[in-house]
Amino acid sequence: MATAVQKITLSSSRDIPFNKLVLSQSNVRRVKAGVSIDDLAASIARRGLIQSLNVRPVLDAEGQETGMFEVPAGGRRYRALELLVKQKRLGKTAAVPCVVRDPSTAILAEEDSLAENIERAPLHPLDQFRAFQDMRLKGQSEEDIAAAFFIPVNVVKQRLRLAAVARSLLDVYAEDGMTLEQLMAFTVSANEARQVQVWESIRNSWSKEPYQIRRMLTESTVRASDKRAIFVGLDAYEAAGGSIMRDLFQADDGGWLQDPALLDRLVSEKLKIIADDIAGEGWKWIEVDVSHPYDVARGLRGITGTPVDLTDEERATIEALNAEYAKLEAEYEGADEHRESTRLVWSYLTP
Repeated sequence: MATAVQKITLSSSRDIPFNKLVLSQSNVRRVKAGVSIDDLAASIARRGLIQSLNVRPVLDAEGQETGMFEVPAGGRRYRALELLVKQKRLGKTAAVPCVVRDPSTAILAEEDSLAENIERAPLHPLDQFRAFQDMRLKGQSEEDIAAAFFIPVNVVKQRLRLAAVARSLLDVYAEDGMTLEQLMAFTVSANEARQVQVWESIRNSWSKEPYQIRRMLTESTVRASDKRAIFVGLDAYEAAGGSIMRDLFQADDGGWLQDPALLDRLVSEKLKIIADDIAGEGWKWIEVDVSHPYDVARGLRGITGTPVDLTDEERATIEALNAEYAKLEAEYEGADEHRESTRLVWSYLTP
C-alpha cells in the first residue's frame, strides 16, 4: 500500500505597515547576545531588510482579525526597525516584508520563534574570510569593508590575511584538521610553499603549537628587536629594499626582517661611516665589528694618561673666567637663590 505524501503549504508573504506590527510575548529570545540592536539598525539602513519577519494576525475575543500583527520570530529585526522609526530614518507606515502565518495553524508561536533561532546554521569562519577576500578582489577597500560591517579595519586586515594562507591548509582548517590559532600562526609568512612544508613536518607530531609554527616560519629571519636591526633602523632597512614579516594576531616586537644579508651589509656600511668619523679625530688604530669573540679583552691593559701643562692661551682663559666669577659673586652676594648655581660655577672653573 502506497504511503500518502503530505503536501507542504507555505505561508503567504505580504508587506505590512510597520505601525501595524507589535512584538509578540511568545518570542523566546530573552537574553541579549550577538550583534547589538544599534548595529543591526545601521545594517538595515545600509542594506535594507534582508530577512522577512514572521508574523501572525492578532485576533479579538471573537476570533476575528484586528488588522494588527504580532511578531513571534524576528524580534531583533523588529526592534532595529523600531529604532530607525524613532530616529526618523524610517516612516511609521513603511511597508515591512512579512511571512504571515495562518491563525488557525496548530504550530505554536513559541515553536516558530525557537525554530528560527536554533535551526540557523552559523557561518563557518573560513566562509567569512573568503567573503571578505572576494569583496576586496572586487574593488572594495579594507576601509569600505570595515564600514559595511561596523568593525575595525584591523579586523578586516586579519581576516584577509587568514584567507591568504595556502589553499591546502585552508582545506585542512575547514575539515577541523587544525585550530584557528594554528591557522593564525601560519599568517606570519606569505610563503605558501613554506607554510605547507611546515605543516607537513608537524601534522603527525605531538608538538604543533602555534608558537612552534611561528618559530619554524621565522627561523631564517632576524627579529626587529635584534641589535643589528635597532642599529640600522627599520626605515633605513625598508628604504634599501628589505621586507618585514608582521604578525597581525599578537605582539611581534616590530616583526621579522626577511633579508639578513641586506641587514648585515647595512650594518657594515654604517659601522664604516662611524669608524671613519672617529678616525678623523686622530686615532691611529680602529677596529669595528658587529660582535667581539669571547675573552677578546684578555691581555689588554688600560693606559693612564699624563696631564700636560696648560698653554698660555688656556691660562688666560681660566683667569678671565675666574675674574668673571668673582664679579658675579660680588654682584649677587645677597641673593640666596643664586648661591647653589654660584657654587656650581666655581666647581666648574676651578682646575
